[in-house]
Amino acid sequence: MTNIYKYNQAFQLESGKYLPEIEIAYTTYGKLNDEKSNVVWICHAFTANSDPAEWWPGMLGKGLTFDPDKHFIICANILGSAYGTTGPLSINTETCKPYYRDFPFITVRDIVGIHQILADYLKIRKIYILTGGSVGGHQAIEWAVKQPERIENLILIATNTRFSPWGIAFSTSQRMAIEADSSFYEDKPDGGAKGLEAARSIALISYRSSRAYNNTQTELSDDVQMNYKAESYQRYQGRKLKNRFNAYSYYILSKVLDGHNVGRDRGGIKNALAQIKANTLIIGINSDILFLPEEQYELKQYIPGSELNMIDSDYGHDGFLLEYNKISGIVNKFINTVKMLIAEKHII
Repeated sequence: MTNIYKYNQAFQLESGKYLPEIEIAYTTYGKLNDEKSNVVWICHAFTANSDPAEWWPGMLGKGLTFDPDKHFIICANILGSAYGTTGPLSINTETCKPYYRDFPFITVRDIVGIHQILADYLKIRKIYILTGGSVGGHQAIEWAVKQPERIENLILIATNTRFSPWGIAFSTSQRMAIEADSSFYEDKPDGGAKGLEAARSIALISYRSSRAYNNTQTELSDDVQMNYKAESYQRYQGRKLKNRFNAYSYYILSKVLDGHNVGRDRGGIKNALAQIKANTLIIGINSDILFLPEEQYELKQYIPGSELNMIDSDYGHDGFLLEYNKISGIVNKFINTVKMLIAEKHII
């Protein structure tokens, strides 16, 4: 069930600007136990929503890794998104009109700031497991640095400490596609729709690997085609996102990606990650060309006592969503190890 929490106070952004009020859409599964020790907080990625059962069905459900019968599972829609939390299509109470292109610049720290507000509202003092992949991993890292005492176990999947120049180049190309659509400047709900389709097509190339395309989009005939499978796939995926998202949220969230740097104003990445106290599991994907394998090794190097597992996959970055059998096996083993360590401490 998706809920909306309305925070009626001004929220200061990292830029120094304010949002006069914010709404936070969030979804919960299961119940909080008497000890309040079973919270699993899932941070979602770029264009996902607050319901992980929709986009991570292999990880959440009865008998699965994140089980509502055992855990109180929470996922909050991120600031700037198109799925219920305050974003560019929300009404600016100071102008009584939607923000559109006037929505202020936001960062991962701002997104985590509203997560913290929601957690306080829900009276959650400790988070048993905090997890996220991709941009969700950015949020999880940031939160574990900001509030190390609150996070007990941290699971990071296909993410990094700061977004790379390579990643920023992809983001910029996507924004250029949106900017090339003149309707983006008309400030209307479907403004920039064709540009958004093109932006998604660019993004997909970074989300998958050449192996994935060559395995799934190969033509059965050697004849010249008017419409190749790979072309149909790109156009279909562009239309699919256009029908469920908006160009203004996509544009602002691409800048959130670019601005991610956990070491900013903290003496650098090494000093920032040293603040993390959670038991930490890092999972990378060997074919990921957006969040590179070496970036997972950097996390391992600087997060104290962390564990790293690399997955062999043809899916590239999208493996964090699609390789749930491999991921769940690694996560289950990690959780069981943590439980054993806790039990041993109690015995001692």
